[in-house]
Amino acid sequence: MTPRKRRLLFVLLGLAAVSIATALVLNALNSNVMFFYSPSQVQAGEAPRHAVFRLGGLVEAGSVRRAQGGGLDVHFTVTDGAHRIPVRYRGLLPDLFREGKGVVAAGRLQDGLVFVATEVLAKHDENYMPPEAAAALKDARKMHEEAVK
Repeated sequence: MTPRKRRLLFVLLGLAAVSIATALVLNALNSNVMFFYSPSQVQAGEAPRHAVFRLGGLVEAGSVRRAQGGGLDVHFTVTDGAHRIPVRYRGLLPDLFREGKGVVAAGRLQDGLVFVATEVLAKHDENYMPPEAAAALKDARKMHEEAVK
C-alpha cells in the first residue's frame, strides 16, 4: 500500500469515527429532550400521545384531591384559563404546590386526556414562572378572549 493510499484510508476511518460519534451524541440528546405544552395545546392535539412531555399551567382552585388514608396518590387539574387537563400523580408534592399557583408536571397522556405525571415542579417564589408557562398562559387567555367575542 502506498503512503498516499494509507493516508487516505486513515482520513476516511477518522471521518467515519467522527460521524458515528456525532450520531450517537445526537441520538442521546434527542432521547432526553422533553417539550413543554399548555393545556390548550394538549387539547388541540399538539402534544405527543405516547411520549413524555411537560405540562404547565396553574393548579385549578378546588381540584386537588388526595388519596384516602394519607396515601401518595394525588389528583388535580392544570389549567391555562382556556382549557383544563386532569393530572394523576403518585409521590410527594413540592412544599410550594398550591391551588391557583403555577406548576409544571412531567409525564405522559394516558386514557385519552388524563396526564399521568412522574414529576411535579412548583414555582419557587411569588414572581417566578417559567417563560414557556407564562407565554402559554398569555396565549391561551388571548385565544379564549377572541373566541368569546
